[in-house]
Amino acid sequence: MKTIDVNDVIDNAVFNKFHWKVLFWCTLIIIFDGYDLVIYGVVLPILMDQWGLNPYVAGLLGSSALFGMMFGAMGFGMLSDKLGRKKTILMCVVLFSLTTVINGFATTPWEFGILRFIAGLGIGGVMPNVVSLMSEYSPKKSRSTLVALMFSGYAVGGMMSAGLGIWIVPNFGWEIMFYLAVVPLLMLPLMMRFLPESVAFLMAQKRKDEARAILNKVAPRKDISDQDDLVVPPTTDSKAPVLELFRGGRAMSTLMFWTAFFSCLLMVYALGSWLPKLMSAAGYALSSSLMFLMVLNIGAIVGAVGGGWLADRFSLRSVLVSFFLLGSGSLILLGYENPMWFLYTLMGIAGATTIGSQILLYAYVAQYYPVSIRSTGLGWASGIGRNGAIVGPLLGGTLLALALPHQMNFLALAIPGAIATVAVALVDRNGFPRKSGARVGSVATAAGN
Repeated sequence: MKTIDVNDVIDNAVFNKFHWKVLFWCTLIIIFDGYDLVIYGVVLPILMDQWGLNPYVAGLLGSSALFGMMFGAMGFGMLSDKLGRKKTILMCVVLFSLTTVINGFATTPWEFGILRFIAGLGIGGVMPNVVSLMSEYSPKKSRSTLVALMFSGYAVGGMMSAGLGIWIVPNFGWEIMFYLAVVPLLMLPLMMRFLPESVAFLMAQKRKDEARAILNKVAPRKDISDQDDLVVPPTTDSKAPVLELFRGGRAMSTLMFWTAFFSCLLMVYALGSWLPKLMSAAGYALSSSLMFLMVLNIGAIVGAVGGGWLADRFSLRSVLVSFFLLGSGSLILLGYENPMWFLYTLMGIAGATTIGSQILLYAYVAQYYPVSIRSTGLGWASGIGRNGAIVGPLLGGTLLALALPHQMNFLALAIPGAIATVAVALVDRNGFPRKSGARVGSVATAAGN
C-alpha cells in the first residue's frame, strides 16, 4: 500500500487518449456556448426590421443574455460544489440549448428577451465549470496550451454562427438559427457517457473508488491499486477580504485591472452584438456584414492561441499593451472606406486583439496577486468585467440611435481600448513576476469565479 497524491498524478501525467476525450468534449461544449451567445448579433438586423425595434430596445435585448450569464456564472458555480461539475455542465447545456430552440418561436421582443435571459443563465453557468474541468485534467506542462485551445472553441462557435447566418438568415429566416441549437440536446447522451466527473469533487464526496478508476485512465502507468490511499494535499484558503486587494501598495493596480476588464469586455460584447447591424447601416449587404462577424471570430481564434504563445515568452504587460493598441487602431480604421480585403484584415486583427486580450488579462491578474488573495482578485476583476459586457450591447444601441457618421461609431468603440491600454500600463511594475509566471492556464482559475 502506498499514498498517492491525486494532484501530483494529474500534473505529471503523459497526455493520452483520456486527455483527448476531455479536450474534445469540453471544446465542443464551448463551441455550442459560443454559437448560442453570438447568435443575437447574427439575427439582429432582421429582428430590428421585422419587429420595428428601436436601437435602445435592441441593445437591451442584447444585454438580456449577458445579465443571465452574470447570474448563471455565480449560481451554477456554487451549485457545482454540491452536484459536481458533470451534472452542472449537463444541466447548463440543457438549459441554454432548450431555451434557445424555444427562442425561435418567440413572436414579441418581451418573449425574446426573457428567453435570452434564461439561455444566458446556462451559457454563463457552463463556462466556468467546463474550463475548470479542462484545467483540472490537463498535465501541468501543457495546461496553458490545452486551456487556450479549448477557449478558442468560443470563437469557433461564433464563427459557425456567423457563417451559417450568411446562408440561412436571408434564405430561410432568423428562426432556423435558433432551431439549430437542438444539436447539443441530441448529443446529450454521449456527453453523459464520455464526460468525466471532477476528481476533486469525487474526493470531496469520499467516492475514492470512482476517483481511482479515473486516475488510472489519466495515468495508466501509475497502476494505482485498490489498496493505495488517495490523498489531496490541503490548499491555502483563498477567500480573502476584498480590502486585501487594496493593501500593500496594490490599490492603484487593482483599480486599473478593473478598468481594463470593464473596457475589454465592453468592446468584445459591443462588437459581437452590433457589428453586423453597424456594417449594414454603413451600406454593406447583410451577407457582407455577417462575414465581418465571422472574420472577427476567426481572428479571435488566432488571438486566443497566439496570445497565449506570446505571453509565455514575453512580458504580459507589453503583449497586452500591444494588443490593445492594435485593437483600437484597427477599429478606428474600420470606420473609413478601404478595400474589402483590407477591411477584413482589420476585422481579423480586431478579433485577435480584443478577445485575445480578454484571456491574457485573466493571466495577468493571476500572476500579479499573491496566492492568498489570487482567487479574490480574479473573482472581482471578472465581476467588474461582466458589467462591461452588459454595457457593451447598450452602447451599440445608443450609437445607432444617435445616427452618428460611420467612422464615429467605430471611434467610440475604440475608446475603451485606449482606456484599457493606459490602465494596463499603469499597473504596478513592481508587482508579482514580470514574466508570465501564471501563464494563460490561469484563466481556468479565473473562470471558476
